[in-house]
Amino acid sequence: MALRSAGLTAVLLVGYALLPLDRIADVPLWLTLTLGLLMLVAVSAVQVRSVLRSSTPGLRAVEAIIVTLTLFLLLFATSYAVMTRVEPGSFDVPPMTRLDGLYFTVTVFATVGFGDLSPVSQVARAVVTTQMVLDLILLGLGIRVFVSAVEESRQRSGGSRQ
Repeated sequence: MALRSAGLTAVLLVGYALLPLDRIADVPLWLTLTLGLLMLVAVSAVQVRSVLRSSTPGLRAVEAIIVTLTLFLLLFATSYAVMTRVEPGSFDVPPMTRLDGLYFTVTVFATVGFGDLSPVSQVARAVVTTQMVLDLILLGLGIRVFVSAVEESRQRSGGSRQ
């Protein structure tokens, strides 16, 4: 499970590194975020279903949470990197690199807030605020959904599978 989770995370990070940001920059930010969040919900639903069907639902749930969280973070990292290319004054830094976007996203998610990157424009502040609200929802509701799937799977099997 650990190897598969690491492998999936690596594949997602490579995909993020190779994503053609110039093509995404032509799509309105609100549409990119909406489609990305809908895709995230769909992937999460598939992940919950796989937990329910797994012979080791606890381990499968951990893997599902890792994949869901990674996709969530990469969605916002992509949004920030593209936003600073389309509207250079969105943040108090020159256009963000992909690493800058990922760094900022994780900083916001972890509520560390070093202060070295800050949203300046109203659009950037709205997107960062959206991420913060969704962070809380993902941590609270999202993890609860996976825990409930594990519990339901274990009840169905009548045993205490991993």
